[in-house]
Amino acid sequence: MLFGLGRNKSEMITPEAALPGRAEPIPTADAHFLNGRPLKGPYPEGLETAMFGMGCFWGVERMFWKLDGVYVTAVGYAGGYTPNATYHEVCTGQTGHNEVVFVVYDPTKISYDALLQVFWEGHDPTQGMRQGNDRGTQYRSGIYVMNAEQKAAAEASKAAFAPRLREAGYGVITTEIVDAPEFFFAEDYHQQYLAKNPGGYCGIGGTGVTCPIGTGA
Repeated sequence: MLFGLGRNKSEMITPEAALPGRAEPIPTADAHFLNGRPLKGPYPEGLETAMFGMGCFWGVERMFWKLDGVYVTAVGYAGGYTPNATYHEVCTGQTGHNEVVFVVYDPTKISYDALLQVFWEGHDPTQGMRQGNDRGTQYRSGIYVMNAEQKAAAEASKAAFAPRLREAGYGVITTEIVDAPEFFFAEDYHQQYLAKNPGGYCGIGGTGVTCPIGTGA
């Protein structure tokens, strides 16, 4: 069956039209390919979590796993209506899910503001339902906040970055900032994909505009 044949994948699906999904999680890796830490936890006490969508999750995950203070990263699907969707289903545009990266970090070593700076500078947040040549609702820009403090920081960083983008000739920020939805782990082969496949595709590119987080702006 050719799911999604002929539909515009840049238009958000309705809950009623979304694929039904399944009750059981799809299989994924047990441990991070690079550091061996458990993807699904348990995580050490005192660590915090964050979730971002910035386009193809292969390249996005690499941005975050490189950061000092990040304990573990994982890729998955969130923000849609289909429980435990597969990658094939997400790619049809009929789940509503975004490709996202789940980040577990030590706030004593790296701040949430520092993660936000990587987010804003690592992609073009003005492109709507696409990122570069990747088009569809699964490539939208999103910050999925875990609490009120994260939401306030995300909104403040957006307000600080927007005029910088305008000055550089970019349009309005289309990033969604919403409470974190349920995160569904992607398949094993997607986890840390660019570590397993160093020559693999990465369509992520920033604007070259610096986000003024932590500069007093």
